[in-house]
Amino acid sequence: MRAANLLDREGAKVMIQVSILYLNTPDSRFDIDYYLNQHMPMTIRLLSPALRGVTVDQGISGATPDQTPTYAAGCHLRFDSADAFYSAFVPHAEKLQADIPNYTDVAPVIQISEIRISR
Repeated sequence: MRAANLLDREGAKVMIQVSILYLNTPDSRFDIDYYLNQHMPMTIRLLSPALRGVTVDQGISGATPDQTPTYAAGCHLRFDSADAFYSAFVPHAEKLQADIPNYTDVAPVIQISEIRISR
C-alpha cells in the first residue's frame, strides 16, 4: 500500500518526509549560510508545487550540552507521497546534487519516511 492511499485515524492523508542529513565529523565542512540562502531557495523553487513543506535544522549539541552534534544539519521535505517526491526530484536531481560541493564535503544520508504524528 502506498503512502498516498493511507489515512490516519482521523481520516487525514498520511504524508511522507524526505530527510537529508549531513554527518558532523571533525574534518567536515558545512556552510549553513550558503545552504540557507542559495541551495534551499533553489530546492524549494525546483520541487514546487509538489513540495508541501520544508524545515532545516542545524545541529547544536548531542544528547548532553558537552557532546558534539551527530549531524551538522538536516533538511526535511514533505510531500503527499513518495511518488510525488520522485516525480518532482528526478528531473532536477543532477542540478541539486551538483550544488552539494558548494556547501559541504559530506555525502548526505537520505531517508524517506511516513509521517505518523505531526502537530
